[in-house]
Amino acid sequence: MYDGVWKFQRLLRKLEYYGNCKTGRAWVIHKRYLKFRFYLLSALLGYSIPPNVFGAGLSIAHPGTIVVNAGSKVGENCRLHVCVNIGTEAGRADKAPRIGNNVYIGPGVKIFGEIVISDDVAIGANAVVDKSVTESAVSIGGVPAHRINTEGSRGLIIPATEILRKRNSGDARPPP
Repeated sequence: MYDGVWKFQRLLRKLEYYGNCKTGRAWVIHKRYLKFRFYLLSALLGYSIPPNVFGAGLSIAHPGTIVVNAGSKVGENCRLHVCVNIGTEAGRADKAPRIGNNVYIGPGVKIFGEIVISDDVAIGANAVVDKSVTESAVSIGGVPAHRINTEGSRGLIIPATEILRKRNSGDARPPP
């Protein structure tokens, strides 16, 4: 099923590209076809991830339920696990989270409300994040989420640029 996750990520980026860059009547049929394939693959894998929410380097670990609100903004190199929910404040469609770069989001995490999560933050499994995390490079967890340590997402996320650099230098070991 890993192939399905990879196909989903590629199709998400392709849909974003054609939706943002390709205008004109000639592309309408192709965009509709991409949206249809995206809808089918989303339903198969259990994802509800709208286009133009995540920055470059999105990494989805497993197939399973992932729900993301269209108003959310997530930075580069985010790692998502199964059963993640990123949503708005109850009854407010405009109050969605903003998540920084290099953020690790563990399985079962719930993030909701108009909050800001800084860069290099690791969110532990089953945490409920309802307040902003302004400190960079910290680990949070619990219900409600609180700071656990100052490790952050170091070692949990390997940016794509580093993987490519290692691959080109001859060190072809896969990331941990």
